[in-house]
Amino acid sequence: MFIGHYGVAFAAKRFAPRTSLAVLFAASLLCDLLWPVLLLCGVESVRIDPGNTAMTPLDFERYPWSHSAAMTVLYSVVFALLLLASTKDRRAALVVGLLVMSHWVLDFVSHRPDLPLWPGGPRVGMGLWNSVAATVLLEGTLFAAGVLLYLAATRPRDRTGLWLTVSLVAVLAALYGANAFGGAPPPSAAAVAWVDLALAAIVLPWAALADRHRAPLSPAALAGRP
Repeated sequence: MFIGHYGVAFAAKRFAPRTSLAVLFAASLLCDLLWPVLLLCGVESVRIDPGNTAMTPLDFERYPWSHSAAMTVLYSVVFALLLLASTKDRRAALVVGLLVMSHWVLDFVSHRPDLPLWPGGPRVGMGLWNSVAATVLLEGTLFAAGVLLYLAATRPRDRTGLWLTVSLVAVLAALYGANAFGGAPPPSAAAVAWVDLALAAIVLPWAALADRHRAPLSPAALAGRP
């Protein structure tokens, strides 16, 4: 899953209003932030295999440290404790911990049975990626719902807050469309890793800046919204 992870992070702002959108993004994408680093270091591996599923040409041969269920639980606890130590915000810590874990849950729905339960353990996956239409419908719904919840929970402080948010949503949607419906397979596993890292280096600061120019609505104001 790709854009669905962003959708869940957008939605989480309603429940952790003092937490930067960039931190929420990083939590929901943590497994995918670790994966390209481990891939480039040779710790994990992926093979370019067009037709592996309808949605992606990537055959995830080995990624027990970034994407196993057990390691994801560990990462969720560590991320939550780090946020708790730095902010003393228990609710935000719980939210980011759940966000980290949500990545594995959403990937379990999307992937074919290649996600390990623990390093060396059995692999699972429901295989949603075998259908482009079903994948786009689910991810698109998650993303749209998340963006709407984010917009309902915040207001722009200025025009910068409006346009940075609009452009961020538009770019993520465009990248997803290009990935889902067009383009040749990537030339190598290393190229996939570097593109993932470059995207994170752009999107996370962009989200931080956009969110800085938006203000969370008060609990009273939120109570009056759906």
